[in-house]
Amino acid sequence: MRPLPFSPPLCLVTDRRRFPAPEPGQAFAAEEWRVLDLAIGAGVGAVQLREKDLDGRALCERAALLGERCRAAGVKLVVNDRVDIALGVGADGVHLPANGLPVDAARALLGPAPLIGCSVHTADELARSTGCDFVLFGPVFDTPAKRAFGAPQGVEALAAMVRAAPVPVLAVGGIVPERVGEVLRAGAAGVAVIAAILDAADPAATVRRFRQMLGEP
Repeated sequence: MRPLPFSPPLCLVTDRRRFPAPEPGQAFAAEEWRVLDLAIGAGVGAVQLREKDLDGRALCERAALLGERCRAAGVKLVVNDRVDIALGVGADGVHLPANGLPVDAARALLGPAPLIGCSVHTADELARSTGCDFVLFGPVFDTPAKRAFGAPQGVEALAAMVRAAPVPVLAVGGIVPERVGEVLRAGAAGVAVIAAILDAADPAATVRRFRQMLGEP
């Protein structure tokens, strides 16, 4: 199996809805930028810019600013779904939702070097992800954002996905530092995190705790 294309194996997924709205003319609310800046500086491996409801201009502005911060810290930036914006701001790649652009179409637009991640929930979706560099599988544990879609998949389903996948699998959904060992034992290459970092009283300390649990210095 190919290695995960970023290190440490910790991907932070953005969610601006957890913060107040930004001031007019600003791409980020001050508190959101503070949290993202601290998390990036503390050493996440990648950031997924995931704001599905933003229009192209607003998303591009956020991607450009976030890209500058990530490059300065040596952190990979992937843009959810929008290949055009990823190309426009020089991001490291894209992350494709299960109902998004086909991987081969994204690769034709991006070229061979940029990263492509895919969200998968089933064996059929995994089969459609052929050609990507890594996948996110979940929700593994209970998380309020996904309760409307049914019960969490669980660790056994994660282990089955790891066995079936030809690329590294990141566990997502309800991931906190105390659960990292469990998903690693199931074969996950790493974790993708939203609430545990974005809602933390000390985002930098939380990232460092994740790194510790992932066996990173």
